[in-house]
Amino acid sequence: MAKILIVEDEPDMVEGLRDNLVYEGYDVVSAGDGETGLALAAEESPDLILLDIMLPGKNGYQVCREMRSKGIDVPVIMLTAKSQEVDKVLGLELGADDYITKPFSIRELLARIKAVLRRGGAHTKKIKTAEFGNVKVDFRRGIAVKDGNSIELSHYENEILRLLVANKDEPVSRNRLLDEVWGYDLFPTTRTIDNHVVKLRQKIEDDPHNPRHLVTVHGIGYKFID
Repeated sequence: MAKILIVEDEPDMVEGLRDNLVYEGYDVVSAGDGETGLALAAEESPDLILLDIMLPGKNGYQVCREMRSKGIDVPVIMLTAKSQEVDKVLGLELGADDYITKPFSIRELLARIKAVLRRGGAHTKKIKTAEFGNVKVDFRRGIAVKDGNSIELSHYENEILRLLVANKDEPVSRNRLLDEVWGYDLFPTTRTIDNHVVKLRQKIEDDPHNPRHLVTVHGIGYKFID
């Protein structure tokens, strides 16, 4: 039975979500503010978090950022009344796995929960650290250290590198990267992958134009070489 943490300050919303999720067979815990949600994310080890953005105290963006910085990599679906693209992108960049705008149908939310949980279960093993050449990476914190200098990785850079490292010496297609890092319907173009790999090379490669570790496999995608 998957456990879902609801972090939402509207009691009626929490009650409705709880009833539907319990009916679907999920175990449910809830928090009415960001600080409590952050604590329960660590204490309860949920399989997925439904995280409202407009919360008292710490908002959803802050909660998501702090969870990721503490190495809590549980899947997150953000709930919000905001629908502008910039708000969605900010949430995803901070480490959310999906985003749904209020008002939403419970059927759509349940479908997204199942999709995110399915992706989470199918993902390549979640390695926590890696060391290669003059680089050390802490995937839990999204930080690389190169020649003693700390480098912050964006959520997507972190997850691209984690997936490539976990499949060392094996080509990983752009479509697989899109599916496992971004999800089923968030960014439909493989050009997104290429842009992030360029930025990632600039951060960790000695010569980004002649990469040693993040190698292009023409016609397929990329592979990591130690």
